[in-house]
Amino acid sequence: MNPLQDHSNKTATSLPDLLVRNVERFGDRRVALREKEFGIWQSVTWQQYIEHVRDFSLGLLSLGLKGGDTVGIIGGNRPEWIYAELAVQAAGAIPFGIFQDSILSEVAYIIDHSGASVIVAEDQEQVDKILDLKDQLPRIKKIIYTDPKGLWDYEEKDLLIEFVEIEHRGRKLHQEDPERFNKNVQALKEDDLAVICYTSGTTGHPKGTLLTHKNILSMVASLNVVDPKLPHDQFLSFIPLPWIVEQTMSVFSALYAGYTVNFPEESDTAMADLHEIAPSLVVASPRMWEGISREVMVKHLDASFLKKFIYDLCLPIGYRWADFKFEKKNPPLGWKLLYWLAYAAMFRALRDRLGFSKVRSAMTGGAALGPDVFRFFHALGVNLKQIYGQTEVAGYSTIHKDGDINFDSVGIPVPDAEVTIFEPDAEGVGQVISRGPGLFQGYLKNEEETKNTIIDGWLHSGDAGYFTEDGHLVIIDRVKDLMHLNSGAKFSPMFIENKLKFCPYIVEAVVLGHEQDYVTAMICIDYKHVGKWAEESRINYTTYSDLAGNSEVYNLIEREVLRVNATLPEKARIAKFLLLYKELDADDEELTRTKKIRRKFINQKYTQEIAALYHDIEELPIETIIRYQDGKTATLRTNLIIRTMKPEDAYDNILQKKGFWARFKGGM
Repeated sequence: MNPLQDHSNKTATSLPDLLVRNVERFGDRRVALREKEFGIWQSVTWQQYIEHVRDFSLGLLSLGLKGGDTVGIIGGNRPEWIYAELAVQAAGAIPFGIFQDSILSEVAYIIDHSGASVIVAEDQEQVDKILDLKDQLPRIKKIIYTDPKGLWDYEEKDLLIEFVEIEHRGRKLHQEDPERFNKNVQALKEDDLAVICYTSGTTGHPKGTLLTHKNILSMVASLNVVDPKLPHDQFLSFIPLPWIVEQTMSVFSALYAGYTVNFPEESDTAMADLHEIAPSLVVASPRMWEGISREVMVKHLDASFLKKFIYDLCLPIGYRWADFKFEKKNPPLGWKLLYWLAYAAMFRALRDRLGFSKVRSAMTGGAALGPDVFRFFHALGVNLKQIYGQTEVAGYSTIHKDGDINFDSVGIPVPDAEVTIFEPDAEGVGQVISRGPGLFQGYLKNEEETKNTIIDGWLHSGDAGYFTEDGHLVIIDRVKDLMHLNSGAKFSPMFIENKLKFCPYIVEAVVLGHEQDYVTAMICIDYKHVGKWAEESRINYTTYSDLAGNSEVYNLIEREVLRVNATLPEKARIAKFLLLYKELDADDEELTRTKKIRRKFINQKYTQEIAALYHDIEELPIETIIRYQDGKTATLRTNLIIRTMKPEDAYDNILQKKGFWARFKGGM
């Protein structure tokens, strides 16, 4: 049966309507949500799920919530978040999410912009953020907290109320009027606003994207045609819930298909919980996939001789197997046997260790994933797919189909989504535009930006791309981020950055060179992995900046830059690089909350460092203010080293001895 339809063939009109239908299908017979608390997985059936939503929704109405009101939700991935979101929708109001690690200025802007009077906050930390902003947010009437720890003695009793108290009020209202909740759900229309999803804000303040129930339901139905989800599937929710990618999996698709959503105990335990659950569906950001691949490579470097030998023997077999898949070729019998042996010897155990033993569909989205990382996971037998879309189309426009995966592309358009190239050049490259039933209704309180984004019914994405002959969409970079040297040579900084990040020692990179004579890079080392390497190499250090300024660390990273240069056109090769004295951080506005680089801000903040890369300077004295996570600041004084790459042939003897050249000069 189509999950959008009940037995009477009536089409579902809203997300709460889908919840009602799932209760009719599964009741107490199937687990809808599961959360780990105090080391024990606690299950919530579909019947219990709707009872929480019903009670909280009616409780909100008892507080005076009205149709069209907005309600903010801030906190980690918890069942209470989902209850609150659907409860607000069932009451005819509009929910929106706020990233739990948002700083005060970001929280203040989003709440003020949305006009919310009620905020659902997870714990004391999030409640304190709202209370600190009380004078700036006079519209706030209630802060509903889910975790009472530390909040017993707060003076703002008229402002604070516990989540369970709202549910208690809702249960009383349900006893008085048992049909009220169902009537509220039935009154919802497909064109009603379902959610406000705030964009990542790469160019300034985040924009409030208005999505209707119809936008969301049509997108989910299209996605399920090409990547089916089933009621027996398991999914672990660990990407921040305000992000449209996680909303799609933990809320929209879960309601559509009826699978189980699992919540880790803490964000720090997500990888361990992933291993316990062994989900069949996995979605992670490119940064997470890069982090997992780095972790594997570092552990390989630290492994025993036998394990290193098996890894080095099996991985090339995995890469060749992946290439057969990408080339749509049936592997010869000999390769099938080799891969089976490699899988039995290493890949099966490694997948189990990572929590991917039962993965049927793994996806990445939000930004491009480097082909090296993509190829690595397919070598392990993980069916990783690239998805592409925007918040403005309720999630996804394209996806890789099983049996038709091209790691350079982001897949083919999903049903009902029209995707084309606007004003392509002679090579077919232009801005990617799209339209379909998932197209959003506009930006909240921003008509001008809406008009600039939706032109003649088409969403102008701002991404540069082209279609291959077999219909795959290839995203090159943001249109505004494409660069060209003074010689006229064009290059994509994002493409080079992704190659750099396929390295166990590099966590982030910013590639530069627009209207310059050569390409350069600012690189952030992975403190954990480089620190481990330094300890094994008997290199003393105390802080991140100590490690980043060490000449031996520079030599380590230089070898990785050389590896990348060997795969790039000559004009696009990195000529100089530096190691930044700190990691790029969303709290410092250098990254968005979804970990995308804010290039314009970085160009303004690091003008001195960038200028040094394009002058004849070997060391640059730096004095800057460093902000710690607890809000404290300190002055950092250091000398920043500018490393100039040697001519390629100067490395030949070194690399041949180390085995790098044979491995990387022609690619894997």
